[in-house]
Amino acid sequence: MPSFSRIFFALISLTALPLTWAIVNGPVISANFPDPAILVTSGGTYAFATNSGNINIQVATSTDGGVTWELQSGVDALPNVGSWATANSTWAPDVIDRGDGTFVMYYAAWSTSHSTHCVAAATSVTPVGPYTPESHPIACQTPGGGAIDPAGFQDTNGTRYIVYKVDGSSLGGGGPCGNANGEYSTPIMLQEMEADGVTPTWEPVQILDRGQSDGPLIEAPALILHNGTYVLFFSSNCYNTDLYDISYATAPSISGPYTKASSPLLITGDDGLTAPGGATPRLDGEFMVFHATVNTNPLTRYMYTATATWNGTIVST
Repeated sequence: MPSFSRIFFALISLTALPLTWAIVNGPVISANFPDPAILVTSGGTYAFATNSGNINIQVATSTDGGVTWELQSGVDALPNVGSWATANSTWAPDVIDRGDGTFVMYYAAWSTSHSTHCVAAATSVTPVGPYTPESHPIACQTPGGGAIDPAGFQDTNGTRYIVYKVDGSSLGGGGPCGNANGEYSTPIMLQEMEADGVTPTWEPVQILDRGQSDGPLIEAPALILHNGTYVLFFSSNCYNTDLYDISYATAPSISGPYTKASSPLLITGDDGLTAPGGATPRLDGEFMVFHATVNTNPLTRYMYTATATWNGTIVST
């Protein structure tokens, strides 16, 4: 398996941890496996990815904690995307262990009635599925362009949330991925959930939006809590250009305010990567999976990993 590693540093603001030091490896899956998510269980480590071919949600497994991976060819974790949705347009899954013998998958799928993507939930008693979708999506945000890229989070008090992107860039505005004229907002939303992880409660709140350096959008949010600080990973710019990146922001409380790091964590050129993005960290923040582009026609994105050790304001490997 082709692999490489690099130690990289990213100087960022004091509130966003002033030193990051990590090692990148990969590709660890040499197949189209975009927007990967990671799930660690006592029985193994799993990765899930956006649809490819006729597979709605792809699955890969690792028996050594994420060092080596095996793509489960032909396995669809979500063979039924829900009566409200259309197959083969199923994006950016995330899976959590609810702790009661049930796994919850969050995903985005195309709604035939809303004519946008909506974020939704499905459940299974095994990590690889098959997952059974809920009868209705969690959020659609139709006036804003739809909802995509959901990811789960549980706070220290047990409250469950998801974060997701309002897909304003789908409304137009020109450019390679829409919104080149900056007309539309692409905020990251925080949605509180019931204890079951599938039922939304209260109204969602906006916790981040794009800035001047983010280009037309931010997307692919993933939230963790590290040493009492909320860390929100996200990607900026167009996924189908070399400007795509992995960035993050931090906050003292889950609802913010979030302060963006002064520079991205990974960009094109680092370790020979092109358009790294769609990162999902392990809950402890010491390991993440992400994709990078290896071919533009057809667009093909392999999965890579990165490891890091955080110790207060100093991160070392």
